[in-house]
Amino acid sequence: MEIKKLSIIIPCFNEGPTIYKILDKIKEVSLTDKIDKEIIIVNDFSTDNTVDSVKNYIENNSDLNMIFVEHDKNKGKGAALHTGIKVSTGDVIVIQDADLEYDPQEYNILLKPIVEGVADVVYGSRFMGGNPHRVLFFWHSIGNKFLTFLSNMFSNLNLTDMETCYKMFRADVLKSIKLNEKRFGFEPEITQKIARIPKIRIYEVGISYYGRTFEEGKKIGWKDGFHAIYCIFRYGIFK
Repeated sequence: MEIKKLSIIIPCFNEGPTIYKILDKIKEVSLTDKIDKEIIIVNDFSTDNTVDSVKNYIENNSDLNMIFVEHDKNKGKGAALHTGIKVSTGDVIVIQDADLEYDPQEYNILLKPIVEGVADVVYGSRFMGGNPHRVLFFWHSIGNKFLTFLSNMFSNLNLTDMETCYKMFRADVLKSIKLNEKRFGFEPEITQKIARIPKIRIYEVGISYYGRTFEEGKKIGWKDGFHAIYCIFRYGIFK
């Protein structure tokens, strides 16, 4: 499979102060094999200056292939991803949070197994490899590992980080899946569903992680963890 374009989907909600920083980082990335970048920003009805920040950035960076989509009400991260997937035109799709927790310079690490023709889906794991990881919350890490363990029980995969943001898909694979979850249930839903695709080839690669505290803008909380458990049972048992 020849890969000509990577679609980078960025769901954002109230990321006005920092959105330009992640866009700058994406702009600096040179993709392997001269692959082009398509940057898709989906604003999920932000109440801060996100819209102005993004529009100013697009105006000042006309050399970038950027698509800006706005929701007319807050629908959730999952819904923003659904929108981004729908409008994407790349051969490969990657999810990129609007914060600075993940490093776009590592796109090529995720791309490698797909470019080499051995993978259809690649997960970037925060819990493997020797890359930098910010030391943060004990119970948050235990929760992530528990959700991954529970997900693996139903998917029969041996992932180390089901909840990672960095998931890269061949576009034809991702677009063939009917997705339901509108908020933070995207990760367990997509994992359970791709695991059931016949002959699917899933890889994991180690990535770095520059986590945020809640004071710095981290949005996911314990309620989202319980919803993830519900999604694992929903999509893991009721196929």
